[in-house]
Amino acid sequence: MTERGSVPARSGLNRGVVWSLGGSHLLNDLVTTGVVPALSPLYMSTYHLNYTQTSLVVLCSYLTSSISQPLFGALTDKYPRAWLLPLGLFLSTLCLTLTGVAPNFAWLLLLISISGLGSGAFHPEAARGTQLASGNARGRAQAIFQVGGNSGQALGQLMMPLFLLSLGVHGLLWFAVAVGLGLILTGRLYPWYRGSLREHGRRMREAKGDNRVGAVVLLVIVVIVRSWCQIGISVFLPFYYRHQFGMSYNLADSFTFIFLAAGAVGTFIGGTLADKMPKQRILLYSMLCSIPFALLLPFLHGAAALFILIPFGFFILSSFAVTVVYCQYLLPRNISLASGLTIGFGVGAGGIGATFFGALSDAVGLKIVFYVLMFLPILGSLLSFFLPNDARDVASS
Repeated sequence: MTERGSVPARSGLNRGVVWSLGGSHLLNDLVTTGVVPALSPLYMSTYHLNYTQTSLVVLCSYLTSSISQPLFGALTDKYPRAWLLPLGLFLSTLCLTLTGVAPNFAWLLLLISISGLGSGAFHPEAARGTQLASGNARGRAQAIFQVGGNSGQALGQLMMPLFLLSLGVHGLLWFAVAVGLGLILTGRLYPWYRGSLREHGRRMREAKGDNRVGAVVLLVIVVIVRSWCQIGISVFLPFYYRHQFGMSYNLADSFTFIFLAAGAVGTFIGGTLADKMPKQRILLYSMLCSIPFALLLPFLHGAAALFILIPFGFFILSSFAVTVVYCQYLLPRNISLASGLTIGFGVGAGGIGATFFGALSDAVGLKIVFYVLMFLPILGSLLSFFLPNDARDVASS
């Protein structure tokens, strides 16, 4: 039997397609949501920015992607366009690469914004392609796809200590390699995806179940809360460790990488469990398990901090793939819109959180930001409790 709101699907997981889409997702998020927060110190020193201006760079990247993803998703649910898959990845990687030669702060914001739009076009198409290639293993397929993105975000944290600090902002031109790799991966997938979209249109006309808009709104708020946790640590943990404990940016970026790498492991395990357990329960448990580590986060540093960051990253991001599949369950007639809301609007709204945290840091200090982060998993747990439980549908599938 199939889940509520599902359509007939092929039983086999197309591993080649799913892993290729995961690789494309890695490249996209490496040079957008991954490297942009890591580049904050470099952009700050190059363009002589304050915390608010630095967080505005992150906001432009996240917000343009955030706004455009559900719009692209809603549009392509009605009018599928296979070419948006390669074009979106091309724009996101190319424009970030060109920030290496941006003449001033205004050009930097423009290129970052276009890169965000490219990411906004890429994500709904790539997530839909993953769903089309998933067969009956939707959770596992989304886990592979999302681990690609999470791995890209984690690797982005290593760009600064590896070579960007020594090469300066012009070192970003080396990301032209990612542009080329992205064209190769999406170019190979394009014929398959174009053909699959025709079959997808027929299957959507046969879909059963109604969209549950109220539950989707609540789910998106939970995703935003989770995103604020992630972006708060990705952007501000290096600054916090530097100014509070005297840690070097290189070492602090490595700690951020460990947090995100643990999240990538959690994403894969959580997504795999989504094929066997109620998705609402996985989301709730991930938030509840994050609470003790969030409460300890502002007070530990050095080796002791790793005992907090590793489980915190694992649990808080273990619902990443789950929320995509869960939203598709709640929006059975709008698969791309569901992906755009959870991967795009929800996660991209973290850029708003980055700007809020930046202004808060300028006004009252970095320590207050981490006191706010302490209580976000508590809020996420309370909201997750009121989401509809899909246990009955999982048991009958």
